[in-house]
Amino acid sequence: MLQSQANWKFTYNEHQVGFEHNLNISPWTEQLLSQRGVNTEEEAEAFLHPQLTHLHNPGLLHDIDIAVKRVKQAIHSGEKILVFGDYDADGVSSTSVMIEALKELGATCDFYIPNRFTEGYGPNEAAFVKAKDEGYTLIITVDTGIAAVYEAEVAKNLGIDLIITDHHEVQETLPDAFAIVHPKCSDNYPFHELAGVGVAFKFAEHLLGYFPKQLLDLVVIGTIADLVPLVDENRVLAYYGLQAISHSKRPGLLALKELCKIERDVNEEDIGFLIGPRINAVGRLQDAAMAVDLLLTNDIEEARELAAFIQELNEERQKIVSDIAKEAQAMVEQETPEANSHVIIVAKEGWNEGVLGIVASKLVRLYDRPAIVLSINPTTGKAKGSARSVDAFDLFKNCMAVRDLFTHFGGHAQAAGMTLDVEQVAPLREALNRMAAEQLSDEDFKQVLRIEASLPIESIQIEFIKEIALLAPFGMGNPKPLFHVQTKPREVKQIGSTSNHLKVTFEQDSYLLDGVGFGMGALFPRISPQSMLEAVGELSINEWNGNVKPQLMMKDIAVNEWQLFDYRGSNFWYKQFTSDLENKLAVSFTDNQNMVKLPEGFDHFTFSELPLSLLEQQTYRHIVLLDLPNRIEDLQAVLGKLNPESIYACYRNDGDRSISILPTREEFKWLYAFLLKRKELKDSEVPKLASFKGWKVEKVQFMIQVFLELQFMNRDQNRIIPSERPLKKDLSEAPSYQDMEAKLEIESVLYYSSYTELREWLKAQFNTMDPIKEEVTNGL
Repeated sequence: MLQSQANWKFTYNEHQVGFEHNLNISPWTEQLLSQRGVNTEEEAEAFLHPQLTHLHNPGLLHDIDIAVKRVKQAIHSGEKILVFGDYDADGVSSTSVMIEALKELGATCDFYIPNRFTEGYGPNEAAFVKAKDEGYTLIITVDTGIAAVYEAEVAKNLGIDLIITDHHEVQETLPDAFAIVHPKCSDNYPFHELAGVGVAFKFAEHLLGYFPKQLLDLVVIGTIADLVPLVDENRVLAYYGLQAISHSKRPGLLALKELCKIERDVNEEDIGFLIGPRINAVGRLQDAAMAVDLLLTNDIEEARELAAFIQELNEERQKIVSDIAKEAQAMVEQETPEANSHVIIVAKEGWNEGVLGIVASKLVRLYDRPAIVLSINPTTGKAKGSARSVDAFDLFKNCMAVRDLFTHFGGHAQAAGMTLDVEQVAPLREALNRMAAEQLSDEDFKQVLRIEASLPIESIQIEFIKEIALLAPFGMGNPKPLFHVQTKPREVKQIGSTSNHLKVTFEQDSYLLDGVGFGMGALFPRISPQSMLEAVGELSINEWNGNVKPQLMMKDIAVNEWQLFDYRGSNFWYKQFTSDLENKLAVSFTDNQNMVKLPEGFDHFTFSELPLSLLEQQTYRHIVLLDLPNRIEDLQAVLGKLNPESIYACYRNDGDRSISILPTREEFKWLYAFLLKRKELKDSEVPKLASFKGWKVEKVQFMIQVFLELQFMNRDQNRIIPSERPLKKDLSEAPSYQDMEAKLEIESVLYYSSYTELREWLKAQFNTMDPIKEEVTNGL
């Protein structure tokens, strides 16, 4: 067996599939739509072909008319308007959208984004006081402000009107602001999951009085980067936003695409992995205003300079993340296993607070454990940082159960931010590890892969993959589909300059499919030939040297049956073992001291020393057979006690183990007649006789030994003499003949058999205990 690294959740039984009329799509795509809650042809048409007309009327948002009226009054009166944003990609794009809309209307405006390190998240009193001093009478928040109850009071006391546009979770108490434009505060608004930039865009649309397509290239950045569900309005905005950013003439975006080497149409992965992280890097390390300047500039040279500096910051951010991650990993490894058994918590002075969430995510992926990474401020005695979790552990719920340990805490099930006194770190570690131990099984710590279909290889064609692309853009609420395939591969090999990747050629009924697993090269020795291999991954199209063919980008693989690794006759079998194999048993049936030294980590017994009761007590998962047994019953006795995941046949058939083939009865007759005629045969004449017949010397000696045991011959010192009155006996009555028959059976079954024959024989010995899992076929 080869255990999957993740938990595989087959989701396709949970939904009914089928549309009344033909949508001109495959049943598999209909199934994918159904799993996304698309169950009517009208819904399917809207999903597959989004239209701007599907967007909702911004006038349905609560307080939006009041807010628009106040902004227009400020513009008319020449008041100064301040856009107060946030330092992430959503906040930066929200700020840019609002500034562009205000400037188009001729407003006197500017923007302000707080510093992550000196001010923290959201509106703050000092910033509002500064705005008042600079003559601002109206502040519009974007992507922030819904929790700014105190700050709203400050604004009112300063004589500043505060308009809040936000999308974050609504708190128990709403700020007493001039207006709050928030989908979740709007009973009449049909969709509540807009990103901060989506809310800012809606406000800009209502303010401008028309649909501002020119802002869609900004809207798509925050919508995708902030990981809001890409359904309903977000899907429409992302769909048209990707088209807009692909053809945008905005200098800042041109410079970013140039930097990221994006020369084709932009897709959601470009936003999520290239553009978004670079914008985020600015706010993680210093003032995010530079990122807004990049998006708003009309000068391509200035844009390139800003983009180049942002690239430097991103590279610096990557190095900082790498350094902290290495330090954090070393701390985890140095701790006792019990300290971070279920939840990892690491803390150190001097760590950059802006990247701790990324580091926590890395630790989660590395250890399959929830992780909290904290930076200690020795001056204040506080530890501040971020947390990320596994699917099965609700961070928010469990941290709220110990809320008294924190001075500040916020977040949701999978991610959180927190501040606490340094002396509370140890109690927090103890509490969370205890709660996780009580709530979770070993399987719960694994990453979850949600599989949307099990596909036969023949169905994976270019047209089907292109059809799946109609479901893009993919993201939260509309994940890129993961598919499951199961078949015996034609070929498995390591690829890459350091052999760290895996390539599998799946074959089924003459149909072929290539699968590529990045970083899976180490699994190569764990996959035996002819094993039923299962893989989960995303479908893509591979174009190389003019050839176009389907490809599975593998996320995980598994073999859910026991495996035979055939190293019979090899001198280097011991090099095939990987260090991560646990519960290994090596068995030898002779006391041969010249055997190759075993790698570390094996329990090694000779059969004569092996208590069979031990096999029932120990859970040995990997069995190595070092030599051939003298009696096949000995091996059967061992296998009958085991329930292995893998068996390694590592034995050789050394020279004198047996005669190449058991002599025939005709050969025995000839030798007997020859001896009767000669009357005697001296030992020194045996080699000459063997050479005459083309036999091995050992063969002649064996036949003579059988004659002696059956008393057909007698030995007189160094001579063999025929008996005068031998009793009639069958050759099989001779002990040597019986031993040779047994040895030849062992060699035939265990050494000279084909891979398939050996596997079937071994399987039959522990068949009733075979731990093969049920196959998943078409979701059943």
